[in-house]
Amino acid sequence: MQIKRCFKVSLYLKWQSKLYCSLIRPVVTYACETWTLKETITNRLMVFERKALRKIFGPTNENGIWQIKTNQELDKIIKHKNIINFRRAQRLGWLGHIERMQETRMVKAI
Repeated sequence: MQIKRCFKVSLYLKWQSKLYCSLIRPVVTYACETWTLKETITNRLMVFERKALRKIFGPTNENGIWQIKTNQELDKIIKHKNIINFRRAQRLGWLGHIERMQETRMVKAI
């Protein structure tokens, strides 16, 4: 019985994680390759991400006490692939795309 419940919980967490990674994060980071982020905007993005994850994953019930997930728990659930790291990877991918362009293209010239 316990194994079946653990399997259901892990499957549910996997589905929720995919929901965030495939739907919410791409919408928030649309055209992020061109962003220049300052510390305040980076902090706001991280706060938004944690709020969204807390809504998606919800609180945990331990011994009859409901608790929200800590930042470390959320980071573990998304496997340290936060929104800032995602943006950096997107920006590097865009840089590679620019490097492979022909010299005559307007974007490459700029």
